Amino acid sequence: MSAVLEVENMVKVFRARGREVRAVDDVSFTVREGRTFGLVGESGSGKSTVARCALRLIEPTSGVSRVSGEDLGALGRRQLREKRRAFGMVFQNPVAALNPRMSIRDSISEPLRTHTRMSAKELDARVLELLDEVGLSRSHATRLPHQLSGGQCQRVGIARALSTRPKLLVLDEPTSALDVSVQAQVLNLLQQLRDEHQLSYLLISHDLDVVRYMSEDAGVMRRGQLVEVGPASEVLVAPREEYTKQLLASMPQPPGAVA
Repeated sequence: MSAVLEVENMVKVFRARGREVRAVDDVSFTVREGRTFGLVGESGSGKSTVARCALRLIEPTSGVSRVSGEDLGALGRRQLREKRRAFGMVFQNPVAALNPRMSIRDSISEPLRTHTRMSAKELDARVLELLDEVGLSRSHATRLPHQLSGGQCQRVGIARALSTRPKLLVLDEPTSALDVSVQAQVLNLLQQLRDEHQLSYLLISHDLDVVRYMSEDAGVMRRGQLVEVGPASEVLVAPREEYTKQLLASMPQPPGAVA
């Protein structure tokens, strides 16, 4: 099973007011083809920073990240921009992630206009195809984000992330801003899309139930370090590390949670 994303010895140090904060401290993991790697931890543990460094959305202090075997750090600006077709990102706040002045059609087609030379007719056809895939009506194409619910906006975000046909999606707390009933619908959609398109996911979440439901592999972050990594069925059910045990004990399953 080949690696879609490899992160090796990733470090990110932020400097502010004369002091250094080591937000990511020597983190290594692999996201494999057709699988979901769930990265879990408390707020501020460094999960989202790891993901952004891995995709070179922010520059790491040191470390290597490879997408389908290609070292992103070795790419020039133009090459990196072209490589970004190979991965997409779904954000925590679905409404804030969309430009309030852009129609849904324009939001979904924006990556295609950046990365392809599709004609206007081809763009429209692709947008309608994506709306169908994420369970939205074609009439949504002409609407603005404020005319949609949070769950519908997240479906638009997923469609946008899928627009260039990537093999890797980073899901950064994709359901934390949604109602429980809508969370389940979005998670089921993500599972369906993963199976249909042979996608790989890096799932960032503080919600252990979501990570258990979605992930084959998992890692636990604490203060910038990856303290435990392995199959999700072991890490999140019978962990070896004391911190993971404490984390599991402190987060009981709420009524109605995804299981």
